[in-house]
This record gives sequence, C-alpha cells and structure tokens, in this order.
Amino acid sequence: MTRTQKLLRELIALPSVNSAFLPPKHPRAGEKKVAGYLASIAKKAGLEVHWQKVFPGRSNLLARLTPPGRPRQRVLLAPHLDTVDAADEGQFSPRLKGGRLHGRGACDTKGSVAAMMAAVCEVAAGGRRPMSTEIIFAGLVDEEMAQGGSRALAAAGPKADLAIVGEPTCLRVVTCHKGDLWLELVTRGRAAHGARPELGRNAVHEMARIVDLLETEYASMLRGRRHPLLGHATVNVGTIEGGVQTNIVPARCVITIDRRTLPGESDAGARREIGRLLRRNRLKASLASRKTAPCRPLETSAKLPLVRQFLHCAGQARPAGVDYFCDAAVLASGGTPSVVFGPGDIAQAHTDDEWISLAAVERAKGILVNFLRSLP
Repeated sequence: MTRTQKLLRELIALPSVNSAFLPPKHPRAGEKKVAGYLASIAKKAGLEVHWQKVFPGRSNLLARLTPPGRPRQRVLLAPHLDTVDAADEGQFSPRLKGGRLHGRGACDTKGSVAAMMAAVCEVAAGGRRPMSTEIIFAGLVDEEMAQGGSRALAAAGPKADLAIVGEPTCLRVVTCHKGDLWLELVTRGRAAHGARPELGRNAVHEMARIVDLLETEYASMLRGRRHPLLGHATVNVGTIEGGVQTNIVPARCVITIDRRTLPGESDAGARREIGRLLRRNRLKASLASRKTAPCRPLETSAKLPLVRQFLHCAGQARPAGVDYFCDAAVLASGGTPSVVFGPGDIAQAHTDDEWISLAAVERAKGILVNFLRSLP
C-alpha cells in the first residue's frame, strides 16, 4: 500500500463517531484520537499545528503550510473528521477487498481526509511549493450533526480565498449544493373514548390529510422549480407520531419534514409557502423549525480565478452540483468562497458496508497536489 492508503487505513481504525450519536464517554465517540493522529503527521511534515476549540474536548485541527514570504492568498482544505456510528463492530476494522478499502468513514469522509493531508505533506516535502499562498488543512468536527466545526471556523476564521471541502463527489468539483430545512408540524384535536369517537376530534386524521397534501400537491409544485445543476427542490415527510393509546381519540399528532432548498430560496420563504398551502386547503397545524442554525444552499461562481484553476487541474470543463448539504455552505456564508471535492460516491456513505476505491483516493491526492503546486 502507498503512504496515502496506509494513512486511510489508520484513520478508519481510529473511530471518530460524532458524540451526538453515542452515550457520553463511549470509546468510539469524538474526533480527538483521529485529530491527534493527524496532528502528529502534520508536525513531522513541518506544518504549524493549531487547535480551534469548538466544544469541550472537541477541536478543529488547523495545520498550516506557510510560504517563505508574506502570503497574498490562502487556500483551505477542509474535510470533516467525524462519522456516523455503525451497528457492526467490524466496520471499525479496515478491510481490503479487490482495490476497495471497507470500513466506517472510508467514503464519508476519511478518504478525503487522507487525500488532503497527504497532498499538503507532499507539497511541504519538496518539489514546487507556493511562494505567496498559505495552505491550511482544516480537520473539522461535528459535520454529521450540527456543523459546529465549520460554524466555528466561519465565525472566528481564518478566512480564505478558497475552501475545498472534502466530501465524496466522485472526484468532481462541485460548486453548488442544496440547503436543508427541517420542520415540525403539529395538529391538535380533542381526546375522547374510542367507543365514542364522534365526541372527539382526531388529530391523526387531520395530519394524514396534511401528509397527503405535502407528498402530492406540494411535491409536484416543487418539481417545477429547477436549478441547472441541482435539479428540483424536494420535500419528504420523515417521521410521524400521534396518539397515546388505541382506544383513545388522538389529541395530538406530530410530523417532521425535510425540505431541500435551491439557491435563491430561503428558509422563511419555504415556511411561508407551506403555511399558505395549509390555509388554502383549510388545514390547521403549528409550524416550527427543527434546526437551530440555518443550513443554506451553496452556489459559488465557477468564474472565480481559483475555482477555474481547480477545475482545470481536475480536468473538468464544467462544475457539478450535489443534492446533499455539507460544510461548504457554512464556510461560504462566513466569507470564504467554497467548493466540494473528494474521492468516493455518496451512495456508499452511511451504508452497512461502506467502502472507497483506493485508486480514487490516489487520484484525488494527485489532483490536489497539482492544484497546490500551481498556486503562486
């Protein structure tokens, strides 16, 4: 195996499950072990290592390759270090099968972590090196839950002229992705004995009409709202809960919905149009957001010089778009133009047998090295 492939294997063997998904002090919880391992590699390569506290015991890793002169621009390589959990303990033991490395986080997104760290270390080791561009590897925490790492970086800096956010994009340079709005709708009825349902008002029945409306009329309306790279906006009813007992008319029902937004749409606008739809159909429900921080869509101009340069190094004539939300929009909202790039396919992310092609990881590292060495 190459150094990059060995690095990826070691990263998979160090569990870094987002702490929100596990009990406190669980041995697999948190990014600390992975971040510490990467910090030791960065120091050996001569990079300046700094820590940016995000939560107690959880910090972003910032490893800088500084130019000999005063930097005129800055580029961030920003993958996230956390993963989702896995029911199968074997997912945390990397396994090589036919040119693919299997294990939790292989695709999402330790393949990007390995490629990006290896690329910075290779540029630091020799060959052409940027003379006026500072390169920062930013290993971010908490992407899988609330994007605490990228939100801290966006708020406190350092800002950059371009951020390349590591996610599985099949080695395509992505300049736009959808936003993600989570909403909770609550209907309220009146409880009554199940033997006399006419004395009550069934909140589940009212909600069933709302679910049907969202999944048919509203979804159809969104299909007419399209973006050239992202396709159409979407809505999905993800959960439903109502009633307390079979022989009681339910007085309350709750659903949560996932509304994927396009550039140009706003969370407030999406809430308003759902409210108008309910009123037009004489349906009553309270509507509230489920996320405390906005997850806006991303749209970065492909005409920006550094974006054009990266597209050229990737051998890509036109940018791509992806359906999922990630740290790129958060960094962009903080003032750093951002794109998304990495090995692997999102179809393998979070699966029971997550894997990534080792050839793709090597290809990603090569593209990044060529781009970094092309910088002034």
